[in-house]
Amino acid sequence: MSLPATFSIDTPGDAARAAELRRVKLLATSVLVATFAIFLAAKALLPVHPAFGFVAAFAEAATIGGLADWYAVVALFKRPLGLPIPHTAIIQGNQHRIADKLGEFIEQHFLEATPVEAKLRQIDFGSFIADWLRDRKRSEDLARFALRLLPEAVAATENSGLMTFVSRRITSQLMSIDLAPLAAGTLRAFVKEGRHQGLLDDILRAVHQALTQADTMAAIREKIRDELPTLLKFYRADRFLVNKIVASATAFFDEVRSDPEHPFRGEFDRMVLTFVDKLSTDPSYAERIDGLKRDLLARPELTGLARTVWANVRSFFERSASGETQVLQQYLVRMFMTAGEALAGDAELRAEINQGLVAVLRSVVAEQKSGVSTFISDQVKSWDMGQLIALIEINIGRDLQYIRFNGSLIGGLAGLALYTLEYLLRLL
Repeated sequence: MSLPATFSIDTPGDAARAAELRRVKLLATSVLVATFAIFLAAKALLPVHPAFGFVAAFAEAATIGGLADWYAVVALFKRPLGLPIPHTAIIQGNQHRIADKLGEFIEQHFLEATPVEAKLRQIDFGSFIADWLRDRKRSEDLARFALRLLPEAVAATENSGLMTFVSRRITSQLMSIDLAPLAAGTLRAFVKEGRHQGLLDDILRAVHQALTQADTMAAIREKIRDELPTLLKFYRADRFLVNKIVASATAFFDEVRSDPEHPFRGEFDRMVLTFVDKLSTDPSYAERIDGLKRDLLARPELTGLARTVWANVRSFFERSASGETQVLQQYLVRMFMTAGEALAGDAELRAEINQGLVAVLRSVVAEQKSGVSTFISDQVKSWDMGQLIALIEINIGRDLQYIRFNGSLIGGLAGLALYTLEYLLRLL
């Protein structure tokens, strides 16, 4: 069972209000005593002059009114004179009912969807987030906080088996991808943009460079020499043929590269488009690509590479969290500040953030409002009512004491009016 909640009443403001309450209480009691004393004196002097009857009637009724209002004020908080009078100590006796009704009242009138949504829409969450992120000190604090969480998040990821699940899931998704249509579409877009002609130029340039290398020419010459008759070898025809082949190839490559309309380029276009069509329609091509994909994903080197990459990432996170390297922290700070600047300049995005947060918070309040009501009710039930009543008296007791003044005055005037009416009726 939780201990009763306590309230502090020793602040300077509370001390001043407590002193004022004692002064007003003393004054109200003095008025009550004074009216009673006047009543006794007026009754004693009634034989001297009939006017004292009016004074006595006023004082008597004022005393009764003051006593009645004193009783009402005291009964609200405690038992008058400590007597077990029914329907007194109202607040203490109804603590649980007050607690339940207070929680119910807050739930029905403060946590309803309409007022909650209206209040939430007054808050510009987007601007608050933008201003918060644009502040370098706050972005640095956020970056350090995120980095402190990284090692624990990595460890939790490894221990929970999440990495294995993600790895299997990624492999499964890659295996389900049909690469043939994807590759055909990519190549078709490549050809449509004319980028394949640049590839052709690069291929021709690479072939030309390979042909003109001494080792390549020597290998070609040796191959030709093996095929030539002995007589032609004697006249060194192999060198002549190699030079003619290389010269003809070089001239052809230069013609193709310098002429965008060269017929060979058209043949290359048709060759590439034919391959693209076969790739998208021929099942054998699709099967070959799919087999290549399966072989690649099944290779153990790929698993080892993934482990190595993950180990390096984990090591980098740990060094960043320990402060050994500031690269990631500086990057996060720049990223947060850039996001804040972008958000500050994008009114549409801020409006979407505001709308989203309003919807989320409204839903949270709607789901949790009964819990809030119960929490408030339980808190009020756990309060130390003696201290609570003392706190209430300090804050509103002064106004309640003025009820006693009003009771004495109104009671006295009512008594005087009744006595006057009686006096006039006797004269008749």
